[in-house]
Amino acid sequence: METAFGDITGEAMLLSASRAATLKLANQIEAAVPRQPVLMRAADPFDLPHALAVADPALDLNAPLKGPFKALHCEWEEQAKAALELARMAGVLPAFLVDPQGAGEPVSLEASDVAAYADASRLQIATRAKLPVAAAEGARIVAFRSPDDTREHVALVIGQQRSDVAPLVRLHSECLTGDILGSLKCDCGPQLDAALHAIADEADKGGWGVLLYMRQEGRGIGLVNKLRAYRLQDQGFDTVDANTRLGLPDEARDFPTAARMLDLLGVGEIRLMTNNPAKVAALEAEGVKVAERVPHSLPDNPHNARYLATKRDRAGHILP
Repeated sequence: METAFGDITGEAMLLSASRAATLKLANQIEAAVPRQPVLMRAADPFDLPHALAVADPALDLNAPLKGPFKALHCEWEEQAKAALELARMAGVLPAFLVDPQGAGEPVSLEASDVAAYADASRLQIATRAKLPVAAAEGARIVAFRSPDDTREHVALVIGQQRSDVAPLVRLHSECLTGDILGSLKCDCGPQLDAALHAIADEADKGGWGVLLYMRQEGRGIGLVNKLRAYRLQDQGFDTVDANTRLGLPDEARDFPTAARMLDLLGVGEIRLMTNNPAKVAALEAEGVKVAERVPHSLPDNPHNARYLATKRDRAGHILP
């Protein structure tokens, strides 16, 4: 992207379309196409505090008066899209100062490099070991690693693997706040625990199962951005609108990697524990045969009731 910047100065910023709409840029022809990156400038050059106030919607209440801004024609759309995707992978806000002064030497990166980084076919099994866990003392853990990605996904296999029985499978995205700290804002921790016990029960009945623990915090937007979304939720936005205002997708989980993990384990057909029909469709699109969707809902609490209602009413989850 180094040469694509041309003569653009530090006065320019690259933003997501949803953030540009919040900044009232969508009525300008250069920013009118939904989901397209938006290049814009202000009357004065951006310094870092000003740029952060523009990029982070969680700061809108503290800095409500911004602009005016002018959308610019972007001649390097492919690179702009790759830059915003790279920001999502890195777990940072999808916003860039373009060719800022004093930023140091540029690093050349092709848009194709971003796609190569996310190529699930490069994932391999790194190691295996026995791992007694509270739900199943005979569990085995399998670690997966890609040469270009520092995230290490794992699978916990419970029961005797059999080719004639479709395993009970749960895809669980990492949730530090829910899995480790016991957050009540989501249902992740209880879902993880219940899934392990359900798979262990399946093994006790002669079946088997797999829990895929995916390193994709916040449905793929990263921990810091998830906490930024929490801050927006505290201001009254639901989880879908909070992600949209951040310029991030509500669903950015890596289903090709999940499918690759199952393939490396020798699993082609599964019984999937999920309340989300879209997750079934996403895995089937990657070649995984889902023989059955197994419901996996748990009671709500006063802190996550709205979150679960949003999953039901806006994301299509099958919940009471």
